[in-house]
Amino acid sequence: MTAATVNVAAHLSRMAQSQPDRPAVICQHYDGGRDAPRYEQLTFAELNSRTDRIAHALSKLGLARGTRTVLMVKPSPAFFALTFALFKIGAVPVLVDPGLGIRNLGVCLNEAQPEAFIGIPKAHIARLLFGWGRRTLKTMVTVGRKFGWSGPTLARLESAAPSDPFPMADTLPDEHAAILFTSGGTGSPKGAQYTHGIFSTQVEVLRAVYHMEPGELDLATFPLFALFGPALGMTAIVPDMDASRPGSADPRKLVRAIDDWKATNLFGSPALIDRLGRYCVDQKRTLPTLKRALSAGAPVAAPVLERLAKCLPAGAQVFTPYGATEALPVCSMGSDEILRETRFETERGAGVCVGRPVGGVELAIIRISDEPIAQWSDGLRVPDGETGEITVKGPIVTRAYFNRPEATALAKIPDPSGGFWHRMGDLGYRDEKGRVWFCGRKSHRVRTREGTLYSIPVEAVFNTHPAVRRTALVGVGQPGQQVPVLCVELHAESRNANHAKLIEELRAIGSGFEHTRGIRPILFHPSFPVDIRHNAKIFREKLAVWAEARVGR
Repeated sequence: MTAATVNVAAHLSRMAQSQPDRPAVICQHYDGGRDAPRYEQLTFAELNSRTDRIAHALSKLGLARGTRTVLMVKPSPAFFALTFALFKIGAVPVLVDPGLGIRNLGVCLNEAQPEAFIGIPKAHIARLLFGWGRRTLKTMVTVGRKFGWSGPTLARLESAAPSDPFPMADTLPDEHAAILFTSGGTGSPKGAQYTHGIFSTQVEVLRAVYHMEPGELDLATFPLFALFGPALGMTAIVPDMDASRPGSADPRKLVRAIDDWKATNLFGSPALIDRLGRYCVDQKRTLPTLKRALSAGAPVAAPVLERLAKCLPAGAQVFTPYGATEALPVCSMGSDEILRETRFETERGAGVCVGRPVGGVELAIIRISDEPIAQWSDGLRVPDGETGEITVKGPIVTRAYFNRPEATALAKIPDPSGGFWHRMGDLGYRDEKGRVWFCGRKSHRVRTREGTLYSIPVEAVFNTHPAVRRTALVGVGQPGQQVPVLCVELHAESRNANHAKLIEELRAIGSGFEHTRGIRPILFHPSFPVDIRHNAKIFREKLAVWAEARVGR
């Protein structure tokens, strides 16, 4: 590697030299109803050596620099080894959440035009049944047993591969490293093009913002974020859970993994953080080894933060990094400031404070538009305190969507001074302290005859009712004439409560604020549709269709 090149896999190679005998990956398994787990481990030296063997094998098979390679493997030592091996080759992993659904998966994989497919048997069966990548795929590898389709197994490739170091590709900072698909929360999933420079910058930003150090142990409940662990010199502890359903994770297994390995870091979706916090409070359990917890993917309610924060040792916080697949992290904030100050403004309809921009990120709030913006100008900015669209610029921001020129044109604004701005698709404003307040997705705003309502400021007011788990504001009708409807999901223990009485109480709460007093229709939904990746982003588009069928009756 030269000074002008960068390969994100180089972080792993350096850690294999500096701390070869420390565990890099630990996977928790519960077999056949056993009460005690077993753990599968790889040290940094072993993981690096395995990535070299796999890189040799895949290279001999024909994978090369720039080869787009679908990777559909469960969180495991093989997942880590394969990903870093592809980086070493300079190939481009295509990472898609299996939970996106058959139709979305087909669209994503066809858009990516993959040349290679590495997956578990179930993934290959689905590939054959639904014709994924039929026109472009040339190379197949199976992780596990093969049942008649073409291509070798990973085990056979590894057994025949040399053990000497693989000559890592001298990839350039702007060279494609991976295609990561968005969760599709406000439309079809899109493939964000990551470069080696973006990945490497993210590693350094995470290290600087959260003071993560080599030798720490990370409970990695989200596969994509888990990859940062070994790059940061942290041990990735993968708990026994379905990564596509974090809201259903067994908190006993999470706590057992934290205790067994004295984990210092935890990254989880708001749904997982909620589940873990409730369990710890109910069982009077503490998590004394954690230095920090991070939760991203959707706003985290203050009571959820408060519960988990009570279980952490003095000085530890729950951080809520703000960002998206296309740009992460953008801002960050800790539970101390949220619980001490901003939660009270949130409950009065101010939005959710996501903190200040991290180092290297320039953030601007611009006037709201649903159209492409051909060129950046400072005249697009709105004054502090005014709600607009959040845009960001910096080295952690992806530059384009793969094979989606129209989506790229909608999301990116070229800057005449150099680079471009990414439109987050989120609405918010900046306060007098320089903090950013999130007010909801641009596509979720409700445009009534009286004006525009933003989802988060409205919902937070009603979420203060003790029986309410969460609410969702949707609009029925044409923009400009929409009727605002409040959809309500109750806590499990309140689902048999008197709905008529609850509606009266919710309207009474709403009457105390100008932006909520005009909301009349209130509907109770048994369980909101949410995204697969985090189990936390509410699919308000689906709720709007559901609400329209009822309000129109």
